[in-house]
Amino acid sequence: MFETVLFPIEQRNQALEIVKKVISFAEEHASRLSRLSLVGVQDAAEGGLSESLVQLLQRTLTAVEHVGVPCAVVERPACSALEICSLATELNVDVIVMGLQGLNPAQDMDSTALKVIEHSACPVLVVP
Repeated sequence: MFETVLFPIEQRNQALEIVKKVISFAEEHASRLSRLSLVGVQDAAEGGLSESLVQLLQRTLTAVEHVGVPCAVVERPACSALEICSLATELNVDVIVMGLQGLNPAQDMDSTALKVIEHSACPVLVVP
């Protein structure tokens, strides 16, 4: 049903918890993953990534490889919701799985996740 899953990952405290849920989802649906690494503007300008982001990305790959879920890696400068949706179309993904900051989406109308939900041509699964 969900053969290909796109999951944008940002540097935040809940990122690894979201990755665990994405992996579980992929295992349950026998999906392939495409991890979109959102590189910060400053990191991209400096030509490098912060040490904590490098560690987060490595831990993500290690977790995915550990369970044997196929995963392609796409790196882009921090991008907008529309760019995430465009990439999902380009990669022909079946679902986008992403985290949502905060507890009340109605109060955070500028949320990237909410904008992806609004503009995506494919289903979007939001992980709190």
